Amino acid sequence: MIHSFRFRDLNVLLDVESGAVHLLDDASFGVVRAVEEGRDPYACGLAEKEVSEILSELEQLKQQGAFDTPAQEAPAVRGGSVVKSMCLHVAHDCNLRCKYCFASTGDFHGERMLMPLDTAKAAIDFLLEHSGARKHLEVDLFGGEPLMNFAVCKAVVAYGREREKAFGKHINFTMTTNCVALDEESIEFINREIHNVVISIDGRKEIHDALRPTVNGKGSHDLILEKARRLVAGRGEQEHYIRGTYTRNNLDFTEDVKSLLDDGFRQMSLEPVVLPEESPYSILEEHLERIFQEYDRLADFYLEERRHGRWFNFFHFMIDMEHGPCLRKRISGCGAGSEYVAVAPDGGIYPCHQFVGLAEWRMGSVLDGTLDERICRRFADCNVATKPVCASCWAKYYCSGGCAANAYLYNGDIRVPHRMSCILLKKRTECAIGIHLTERMEP
Repeated sequence: MIHSFRFRDLNVLLDVESGAVHLLDDASFGVVRAVEEGRDPYACGLAEKEVSEILSELEQLKQQGAFDTPAQEAPAVRGGSVVKSMCLHVAHDCNLRCKYCFASTGDFHGERMLMPLDTAKAAIDFLLEHSGARKHLEVDLFGGEPLMNFAVCKAVVAYGREREKAFGKHINFTMTTNCVALDEESIEFINREIHNVVISIDGRKEIHDALRPTVNGKGSHDLILEKARRLVAGRGEQEHYIRGTYTRNNLDFTEDVKSLLDDGFRQMSLEPVVLPEESPYSILEEHLERIFQEYDRLADFYLEERRHGRWFNFFHFMIDMEHGPCLRKRISGCGAGSEYVAVAPDGGIYPCHQFVGLAEWRMGSVLDGTLDERICRRFADCNVATKPVCASCWAKYYCSGGCAANAYLYNGDIRVPHRMSCILLKKRTECAIGIHLTERMEP
């Protein structure tokens, strides 16, 4: 399988299975596009001799294994007996009322509650006992807003540090926070104990405040910004990034990236919102052309800023073409439901944070140690090699089949990817590959 595309002034050819990338001249690009799309290459406006020479060169590349290589045999994906990471829902409550929140402003369509310490400890024990030979584990302190249950956050990290010794393992604790409840004590704790912190800000003040109000309806941007700056300033080289969301209300999201950069942040992501079509914030088919233009605009800005010394990372433009994830990882993705689980405040186990609260996907409980291996197997068997739509997609090794939760919530089947997410992922991937090539070619 091959995929060709243009990025700025580059004609790019991706060999999907090998991951090899070729740069083509205009004539070769035209022929390749015709071949890829099933059209007659001799009808693309070139002399017959030139087309024949190009086709001959392509055939030689194919014989050498550098072009249109056969699909790789997918390695077996195991799951269910080994859990290596956990999303720990220490709070099903939030101090914001974000209008696009997938978790129903923090209560996950249920009762607002905080996780008791005993349940959090049981979750740590469950992870350690089900982690097999895995030495390095991960626990994300999540919500709602986890700092609303700060005492349990502190206590469960201390408990994890003690218990990991008995198992000869190490737990990397991470946290996703909106920073509203940050104070000097929590900043010191996070920067001492938390391996990676994800900070929720949407960019420009007017964009953020319109969709992320506090409980009393006021804007939260100014309240969050200064606290987030203090948190990041204290982290030094430790991992962190800003995680924002864009909706149809800010399709000019490059301006939000600029705003975050001006605010002093250098690690960031802006995710497209995923909502039902009837939502006033959802992204629709009619918005795609504008979004594609904006990703191109953002790519230009990204390259120019980095070229002139104002370095920053944009998560969706980060790609490792030489030393990327192994084939198994590229096929299986995040491991939701098999290697990764979420635990609700009542101890219930779910495939990931977006399945929490859906009774049909409750997999067991950390309080009694149960785990439904049948659900684990369903998720382990759900990967790019077993999904028909994914198996024939050029971007399959870059998205690993997409989000199972969005597939289920919008298509009723974890094997049927969310179409809009797929379309946007492909555009971002083209930009990422193009950026990689451009920066490598520069002196």
